[in-house]
Amino acid sequence: MTRDRIHFLFLNIGHFLDHLFTLIFATVAALALSREWGLGYGELLKYATPGFFAFGVFSLPAGWLADKWSREGMIAVFFIGIGAASLATSFAQTPLQVGIGLFVIGVFAAIYHPVGLAIVTQKWKNTGMRLAMNGIWGNLGVASAALITGYFIDHGGWRIAFVVPGIVSIVLGILYTAHQWGEVSTAHHKVPVTAAGGQAQSASMKAMLLRISAIVFLTTAVSSLVFQSTTFALPKIFDERLQGIAAQITQWLSATGVPAAKGDIATAIGAFTFIVFAMASMAQLVVGALLDRLGPRTVFMIVAAIQVVFFAMMPGLRDGYALAAAFGFMLGAFGQIPINDFMIGKMASGEARARIYGVRYVVSFTAFALALPLIAFVYGNYGFDTLFWLMSGAAALIFVAVSFLPYKLPVLNAAPVAA
Repeated sequence: MTRDRIHFLFLNIGHFLDHLFTLIFATVAALALSREWGLGYGELLKYATPGFFAFGVFSLPAGWLADKWSREGMIAVFFIGIGAASLATSFAQTPLQVGIGLFVIGVFAAIYHPVGLAIVTQKWKNTGMRLAMNGIWGNLGVASAALITGYFIDHGGWRIAFVVPGIVSIVLGILYTAHQWGEVSTAHHKVPVTAAGGQAQSASMKAMLLRISAIVFLTTAVSSLVFQSTTFALPKIFDERLQGIAAQITQWLSATGVPAAKGDIATAIGAFTFIVFAMASMAQLVVGALLDRLGPRTVFMIVAAIQVVFFAMMPGLRDGYALAAAFGFMLGAFGQIPINDFMIGKMASGEARARIYGVRYVVSFTAFALALPLIAFVYGNYGFDTLFWLMSGAAALIFVAVSFLPYKLPVLNAAPVAA
């Protein structure tokens, strides 16, 4: 394996771990702490909210530090820092201590997206497919959080779900630092601005860039709200709506001789969540290929329409029907992830790219944080069916906004206006 391939593998694993760490608590809250600590699901969510605000707010300084110092150095800090924060969280004895641990996890988690994506979009060609591959690893982290955490809840307790990934991340951070030592220990090299990038832009071009930028950040906020609401709440949704099929599966496994399978409901719910997330994440491969061929407008409208339809179908469904509808709307939710990153990567200069991704992820992860109070309020007062209708309306808003994108995206490599 070449040095570049190993580097790309490290970045992909980093994306996997980034989403894994930020969603461990989603399953812990739904399947363990609500019972162990006697707190309601909605009440527990408030302790995760500051962590997701940190996930967003600290993206901008992370991108700035990466551009000013070293992108590879910041990735090393990410691996080691988030691993240590996860280990510390495992020792929490109160909800407040868990909240503090999740906040620190969020601070280090904020590093990956502005820095890792800046490396991917500048270092290699075939941006759409590279982003899609990297995105799939992140999605598998989302999926595995429910599966791994559910397994550890049944076999050792929820604290182990923070300990094991923490140790793995620290080890990977040490290996990454050794592999990329030349880049980690040196300052980031500036990319010269080309003559074309420095040319004055016409009034019509500036107006187009302003329109595209507004659409990018509007759809970033709304799609992030949809994605976070579904990925964070899905373990709880499945805990309520798939109990019948989960019990049947565990009873069947127990009858075939699998040890302790009959009582492993949390593992079964985590497995269903993993299957939906993992299969839906494959949509990014298709989206990545289509972005390089068709451009973002057509692809974005397709994935938005898919979400509108399947969110509207979900209210009232249970067991197999609920599982099928959830797969449908997650297909669209995962498929939309690389589209805005693709547009920023095409239009942003290499020198400022990490900072621009930082701004994009401040918007994105702030919406992530706002999703948690939304889930708590809607679930506590109306139930998940109302949440599904709200998500269908949000997807419809994305569809309308994206229809105003130009059919062909201008490639300028001059980020100041696009940012």
